[in-house]
Amino acid sequence: MARKTIVAIAGLVAAGITLAGCAGGGSGSSDPDNTLDGEVKGDVKVVTWRTDLVEDGTYDKWIAEFNKTYPDVKVTVEGITDYAGEMLTRMSTSNYGDVIGIPAIKPEQYDQFLEPLGDTSSFEDTYRFLPAASFDGTQYGIAWGGNANGVVYNKRVWEEAGVTTPPTTEEEWLADLQKIKDSTDAIPLYTNYKDGWPLTQSFGNLGVVTDDPDAPITMAEDKAPWTEGTDVYAIDSLLFDSVAAGLTEDDPLTTNWEQSKIDLGTGKIATMTLGSWAISQMQTAAEDNGASADDIGYMAFPANVDGKQLAVIGGDYNLAVSKHSASKAASWAFIKFLVEESGYTEDQGMISTLKSADLPPNLQGFTDAGVELMEINPAPAGKEGLINEIADDSKVDLYGPIYRQKLIDIARGAAGGDKDSYFAELNTAWGASVEKIAG
Repeated sequence: MARKTIVAIAGLVAAGITLAGCAGGGSGSSDPDNTLDGEVKGDVKVVTWRTDLVEDGTYDKWIAEFNKTYPDVKVTVEGITDYAGEMLTRMSTSNYGDVIGIPAIKPEQYDQFLEPLGDTSSFEDTYRFLPAASFDGTQYGIAWGGNANGVVYNKRVWEEAGVTTPPTTEEEWLADLQKIKDSTDAIPLYTNYKDGWPLTQSFGNLGVVTDDPDAPITMAEDKAPWTEGTDVYAIDSLLFDSVAAGLTEDDPLTTNWEQSKIDLGTGKIATMTLGSWAISQMQTAAEDNGASADDIGYMAFPANVDGKQLAVIGGDYNLAVSKHSASKAASWAFIKFLVEESGYTEDQGMISTLKSADLPPNLQGFTDAGVELMEINPAPAGKEGLINEIADDSKVDLYGPIYRQKLIDIARGAAGGDKDSYFAELNTAWGASVEKIAG
């Protein structure tokens, strides 16, 4: 399954989507004994986006293991392919499962749909990735593992080009890609322009260029963020300059996501800027096509602050208990089992939500290079979703491919202008919306 997961950035969970209030209370809302710390029993329906884990029997194994401790709980699972879209529709009713991954609802709506798990402060010593599912000091969900932002690459190709140390600046990056172009048959950097969504992945590096855990707010209040020295300038410049130097695929209009996994796994592609969730897919593609999973590596975005290299980490979907569940204690117990005992993050090569856990082996490159992990701070009160509001008003699709595709078109000579003129255009649109909304 092509997991088009974009790493969640804490504080950016508001997606501008407003749901109507739920249609009445659920069957469990009137039972005073139906609480998170009640008796662990009853029926629990899990609604998941991981249809592959339903189909391959992984969930069945987990349920059997869970029932060894909690035999009085009957767990059923439903997988939804269009999870993000269908869950928003289902949540206009009170019947949307007992354990869910929180879809794109606004944080101020959490208490309409989700059972509060407790004070966020009570989870801080145990779990990572809390801000995205927290509102006003209350925690409503726990991330089912997390991902890092950076670059997935074929180590064998890079080594064949004579590059054994990951780049930490754009200059080093461009020089390394040029070595790959000159001394191998691999495409140095593959954009996945046609599918579009992979172009959004690099935006998850916001903050690492300036060591700013408040980067989303910084950008939302900046009237000219596409100016040298900022995070988004560096992120978009890296793409533009790579394309302009002829270091990407010849015809971006014919890129293919599924084939690109095979091509990176087998060394026909050297590099793609994707979240760490992609590592396991590339490793599988390598093994399925006669190459080695050991060829797949992961490096941080090529930037540093006084020699310190950073990588933003963020949670995947947050697991939550429906406010209308009739089995809240059992639902909460199953979430804790998934997060703490199922082995999900180890199997998927993800970062464990548990602070006590080590980084997964496929992020060993971070450890070797001394890369420091950073989480983005939640937006302060009154500024939740501000960056989304500015993006919507300015028509700059930060979380879509359109402006990045135009960036590539300009860089490859298929559209007029140059980097400076296009960044000026973006700044004009963005700045007008900042003036209008943020003052």
